[in-house]
Amino acid sequence: MVAADSEGPKDPGIRMFRRERSIPLQGSAAALCNNLSVLQLPARNLTLFGVVHGPSAQVLSAAPDGVPLAQRQLHVKEGAGVSAPHITQVHWCVLPFRVLLVLTSHRGIQMYESDGSIMVYWHALDSGDAPSVQAVFARGIAASGHFICVAKGPNIVLSEELAGHQTPITDIATEPAQGQDGVADMVTADDSGSLCVWRSGPEFTLLTRIPGFGVPCSSVQLWQGIVAAGYGNGQVHLYEATTGTLNIQINAHARAICALNLAPEVGKLLSAAEDTFVHIWKLSRSPQNGCIEVEHCHSECVSDTQVCGAQFCDPSGSSFAVTGYDLTEILRFGSV
Repeated sequence: MVAADSEGPKDPGIRMFRRERSIPLQGSAAALCNNLSVLQLPARNLTLFGVVHGPSAQVLSAAPDGVPLAQRQLHVKEGAGVSAPHITQVHWCVLPFRVLLVLTSHRGIQMYESDGSIMVYWHALDSGDAPSVQAVFARGIAASGHFICVAKGPNIVLSEELAGHQTPITDIATEPAQGQDGVADMVTADDSGSLCVWRSGPEFTLLTRIPGFGVPCSSVQLWQGIVAAGYGNGQVHLYEATTGTLNIQINAHARAICALNLAPEVGKLLSAAEDTFVHIWKLSRSPQNGCIEVEHCHSECVSDTQVCGAQFCDPSGSSFAVTGYDLTEILRFGSV
């Protein structure tokens, strides 16, 4: 295992990204981890952004230059319960023949057409079996093949429930298996820092369980057999998906990590944290021995802001967006 620090790019005088036009929000983003989802629509020359704020989620569309074109407010479906319902996450799921917008809350799981115009599915959470001291909510969304996976407490909801965690799940990440049998293509993380690596299919199989160390894992990503996990102590860990072996430990941030994201075409990893910094890393494997390698490429400071969401805006990692608590805009950064 190799430990590394965030020392900045090799030539600090060279900037890879610059600030671009921001997109206004009707209210600030809620202080939730992974509170930004981005969907690029190249055929329509549009980018969609989704942000959670209390009992509602904002879905915005913007032109390539950041000019806002349309905005929609989605709300939690009415249901039983005396407490005010809150949305926990909004995320686009790209399926083989369809794209759905999935919204999770303390009440249930709502699925919409990609622009949020029509709700096509509603799954209510059943709190009848939960002790009164336990909160029931959904959090963690990902698409795997023809499946949409959503975490409900410690379990994963599909057409069935998968049990692998002892504490509530915080995030789910998937990667297309591209027809390879036995390949790990889904990873889940929980409040104890434990990770579970799965193989999807008609029946999902638990391949590896990576034990936690008492620090929550707030965000997780999967790329070419590499599991990237961001923790509450500011560290990013890089594991081998097949074995669960920890290869690299990066002291990436001074405070808790709130979001990780990957640009799959180039292996860029974005990490954002409550220390106001966003870092860009380059993942690769050594041509000699196949070991995981990482290089720090770029740092961006969002001054006086509690960052709560960050994501690349395209699969090549040429631009990214950031949200922050008490910040009434989505910040955009493009390559120089």
